[in-house]
Amino acid sequence: MQGIFKHFATAALGLAAGAALSLTPALAADPVRVSSKIDTEGALLGNMMAQLLENADIPVEENLQLGPTNIVRTALLQDEIDVYPEYTGNGAFFTQTADDPAWKKADKAYAKIRAYDKQHNDLVWLEPAPANNTWAIALRRDIAEKHDLSTMADFAAWVRNGGEVKLAGSAEFVESDAALPSFQRAYDFKLDQNQLLVLSGGNTAATIRAAARGTSGTNAAMVYGTDGAIAAAGLKVMDDPRGVQMVYQPAPVIRQATLETYPRIPEILAPAFKGLDRETLQRLNRRIQVDGEPASDVVRDYLESRDLLD
Repeated sequence: MQGIFKHFATAALGLAAGAALSLTPALAADPVRVSSKIDTEGALLGNMMAQLLENADIPVEENLQLGPTNIVRTALLQDEIDVYPEYTGNGAFFTQTADDPAWKKADKAYAKIRAYDKQHNDLVWLEPAPANNTWAIALRRDIAEKHDLSTMADFAAWVRNGGEVKLAGSAEFVESDAALPSFQRAYDFKLDQNQLLVLSGGNTAATIRAAARGTSGTNAAMVYGTDGAIAAAGLKVMDDPRGVQMVYQPAPVIRQATLETYPRIPEILAPAFKGLDRETLQRLNRRIQVDGEPASDVVRDYLESRDLLD
């Protein structure tokens, strides 16, 4: 009996050892914890990263729309998540260098925050999208097309020549030196109090709605460049060729340790982000924000249209 027991115990140990060996790859392949900010574009970009990684057979743990910038950034720094989409312009606040003109140039802003986070936080900024989700002024499209207005220089010349404009904006946008006043200085125009409708809060949904409906005579609005409601409201963003505002390009930010475990992640994500120009993000955001479609469905359509899913 003792011999039989010994043989059984040895066999059991062998099975246990074999089981441990078979589990080793699964244990080593920790899932990539994908997160995003709480807003519409956060849901869009977070779902995009998750679907692309899963399609590449990389295990994923989703924690999307986690919260505002400070919450998600802190979670990344504290190793609670592995990757999320951030905006290059926020590097000005992460590094406490908001006065640095580098933040108004796309390539310099990206290089600056990439170098800072790599050195100080073991974080890697991957290739950004070309879209710029920064403060902008949007004009009713019918007016813009009638007067051939597409840039802030066009808009400013139209205002100086007596163009009838009334802009809906938040108090911060109207009063903050970095917002409307900086546009006015750079492009040499001035809106008086009769040409402004100042709304409480900073919600661009309210300013877009006011311009679309002509509330109190408004026909222009403070917006963020990739707002989903812009096109639906019949507005057109005025380009900022002089780079008055800081550049906010979305890019995946990932922990160095995660990148070492899954070195293919940059090449997996890059093609999708490369295709996200301003108009594309507006269109995709609109489907979620205005049409009420699930972000996961909108993302899948976009990725399939670019042949990025198997």
